[in-house]
Amino acid sequence: MYNVIKNLIYYFLKVFFKYKIIGIENIPVQGGVIIAANHISLWDPPVAAAGLARPVNFMAKEELFSNGPLGWIITIMKAFPVKRGAADRGAIRHAINLLKNGEILGVFPEGTRSKTGELGKPEPGIGMIALKAGVPIIPAAIVGTNKAFRDGWALPQFVIRYGKPIYINEEKTDRECMENIGDKIMQEISYLLKER
Repeated sequence: MYNVIKNLIYYFLKVFFKYKIIGIENIPVQGGVIIAANHISLWDPPVAAAGLARPVNFMAKEELFSNGPLGWIITIMKAFPVKRGAADRGAIRHAINLLKNGEILGVFPEGTRSKTGELGKPEPGIGMIALKAGVPIIPAAIVGTNKAFRDGWALPQFVIRYGKPIYINEEKTDRECMENIGDKIMQEISYLLKER
């Protein structure tokens, strides 16, 4: 069912939003990996995942799962709930287990959507997950999704750029180390957003 829905989303994005994927060769064909993207719209999870051969497990705020049809769809699409505003140990543990089992985890390091389109400060959780799972991080820049249906029926192009893997070699797991990892990810996303 995942692949059926993913393929429908892919062709929808291609037809209506001229969906463009850059840097897909940077995604490992196997093994655990984190895709860390900027977050500017509700379109971002499908844009980040629809072009990939491998399924992507996204962290999503738990409120979305209580919305009947939407909750059903995002569950099929391998999203799992996370409580915002506090460290959700259960969600973090689940994320680490997925990665150790060789799956892809999709996260938005800022923890919430940017209303201005500007990059915000990352939450420390991304650094903790990467350190404990011992997997590479693929920074990803999403462009255009915050302009969809603005001022009427605007259909901008949706672009995603996947960057080179970031490998974490830190041995410490203190807060400063986790914050440094988050800052590095956001810096790489910033570079990708500036590419043309």
